[in-house]
Parts: sequence; structure tokens; C-alpha cells
Amino acid sequence: MVRFLRKLFIKDYENIADEQVRHAHGKLASFVGVFSNLFLFVVKLVIGVLCGSVSMIADSINNLSDMGSSIVTLVGFRLAQAPADSHHPYGHQRIEYISGLIVSVVIVFVGGNLLVTSIDKVVYYEKETISSYLIFISMAILAVAILIKFWQSYFNRKIGRLIHSVALLATAKDSLNDCISTLVVLVGNIVILCVPDLSFSIDGVMGIFVSLFILFSGIRLIKDTTDPLIGVPMDEAFVQNILREIEENEFVLGCHDPVCHFYGPTKCFMTVHVEVDGDQKLIEIHEVIDELERKLSQKYHLNMTIHMDPVQVGDPEVEEVKQWVQRKLADLHLDLSFHDFRIVKKEEIHQVFLDILLPYDCEKTPEDINRYLENEAHQANLKIHLNIEYDHAFMQSPNEKEPKKTEKP
Repeated sequence: MVRFLRKLFIKDYENIADEQVRHAHGKLASFVGVFSNLFLFVVKLVIGVLCGSVSMIADSINNLSDMGSSIVTLVGFRLAQAPADSHHPYGHQRIEYISGLIVSVVIVFVGGNLLVTSIDKVVYYEKETISSYLIFISMAILAVAILIKFWQSYFNRKIGRLIHSVALLATAKDSLNDCISTLVVLVGNIVILCVPDLSFSIDGVMGIFVSLFILFSGIRLIKDTTDPLIGVPMDEAFVQNILREIEENEFVLGCHDPVCHFYGPTKCFMTVHVEVDGDQKLIEIHEVIDELERKLSQKYHLNMTIHMDPVQVGDPEVEEVKQWVQRKLADLHLDLSFHDFRIVKKEEIHQVFLDILLPYDCEKTPEDINRYLENEAHQANLKIHLNIEYDHAFMQSPNEKEPKKTEKP
């Protein structure tokens, strides 16, 4: 069904890398959400009013908020499509994240209101007689609603993963949550049918469970949609593919400090430093690096900038000090690494320059590392002065993987 709808409504639907095709997928998912949730809202509201069921009305209002969320997502995709301008030189794609945040806030607001209403029904319980045929009708409607919501979740998750949309993935999770909340209401109706003489409001109790579920899911979605706005690490597999391709170039001795800035799901700016032989001709290497930038930018659909770091190659004294630093850092922390290593030779004390990549979980501070290396150099009677810069990785390492991460297609 998903493939059929994509093929029916989207021209060149398989070309996901194209921004127009991507936005068309987002609009299709939003329209599907608007019409399906409108249908569920109307049907549940009518039956909920006829049965006097607060949990059914609560569930219908939840569908109404889902419809509003789909409209917000649709507007978000529309605004995100606007081209860059003088006030927003990186484009408007982050509006999509904001629309996802609005969806999450609406979910929390609806959940809070439903919780108050459900508690009120439990506290001020009044026994009501509901005809069995209305209960059977409501149960049938709830069962159909669960199937529709499950399909919605699958549809939004499929499209969201295809186009890497945080807003649609958030909507998919919300639809799956709706399946569970509607199931709770269905169970409540079964209990009412089987045990009609209850001394408390089972409908109100089910409403409390539904509203709490909506609240917790909304709070979790707020975190999921704010992470890309704050800034999340780049997917390591994607970055490593690019770094491997850079290192395959015969002029590149190594690369480090990859930094990725995302201004939307498909708007990525990446910088990386590459080490080259300092004795090579500058103009020749610069032309090679320029060609490499163009190739990677086109292949991975990003704006790539490569910075050249000339290093000393084949100097025995430089290699000896370099290996000494490597051994000493390994004694401190297995994950400590360094780059941009060079030596400016002086008559008495050589100046050693290097950058150390400091893991976030490293217990040693830069001051501890400086003090340790200086003491070790003094004991080894090395005539060097260490000039160290410290930085952190901007992508996830394998032991830091979390469910949420920014990915590139």
C-alpha cells in the first residue's frame, strides 16, 4: 500500500535525494494523517457522546490533536521547502524539526486535559446505564480504529525512514501509542459489557490510563524532536565511509577532526582535516584536494570543505618523539589519540605541536595530561617543549550509540 500511494501521487518517487521528491513524501504522509484522523475523530466522538463515555471522547480528541499535528507537519514541510535568503543563508529545513516539536507539545497538552477529565469522572462517579448494542458498536469502531492507527504508524515510519524525517518518525510513534490507548478503551468497554454493576467508573479509570500514556509519550517525543535542534552527533558509519574514501587518495597521509553541521534533514555542511606531505608542491596538492571536495560533495549530497595539514615525513627524530608520545598516551587512556604532530627544531629545546582527541568519558583533564607528559619528558631527558591543543569527537563512537542519531541517506 505504501509503495502504491508513493507511485500514485509522487513523480519520480524513488529519487529520495531530490528535495522536491522528499517534500512530496512529507506532504503525502501529512494528507493521509489529516483524512484518516478526521474520520476517526468524527466516528468516535459521535459514539462517545451517545454512550456518555469519557474515555471514548478522550480518544476521539486525541485523534483530533493527531489531525492538527498532521496539519502542522504539512505546514512545516511547506515552509521548510523555502529557499535560502539573506536572513537564513542555510535554508529553512529546520522548520521541520520545529513542527515536530509543536506536535509533541500538543500531545502533552491533550494528555493533561484528558487526565483532569478522567479523574473528575472517577471522583464524582454517577452510575449510567448504556445499552448493549451501543457498547458493541463502540467496540467494533475501536477495533477498526486500532487497525487504522497501526497502519498509520507503519506508513509514517516507512516514509519517515525513507526521507529521514524527525517529524514523521515522531508521528509514527504517536500513532503506535494511539493503538495502545485505544486498546485500553476497548478493554474498558469489554469490562462494562461483562460486569455492568461496577461500583466505580471503569470508564474514568481507563481514561486515566489513556491520558497518562499520552502524557509520557508526548514528553518523550519532545526530547526526540529537540535533539536535532540542539545538535546530535553524526552517524559514525556515514562519516567513516567518507573518511575511508579520502584516505584512499595517494596524497592523503591521514585525516582527522570531521565536523558535521546539519541545518535540516538534507542540508549538511562537513569539514575535515587531512594530513599531507609538507615537502610536496602546495599548488599541486591544493588542486587534488579541490577535486576531492567536489567529488564528495556530489556523491554524498553535502557541502564538503577539506583543510590541509602539512606534516613532516621521513624525519627519524620526529618519528622517535611521535612514537614516545603515542606510548605515553596509551599508558594514560586507551582511547587517547593525537594528530597534527610536528616539530619546530630549535638549538636547545625543540617545540612540539600536536592536537589530542579527548574522549568525553576520559577521567584525565588536559591539565593532568600536560603535567604527566612534561614529567615523563623531563625524566627521559628529552629536550622538547609540548604545545598541546585538545578537542572532542563530533561523531558517535560505537560505545556511545543511542537510538536517536542523525543520519544521512
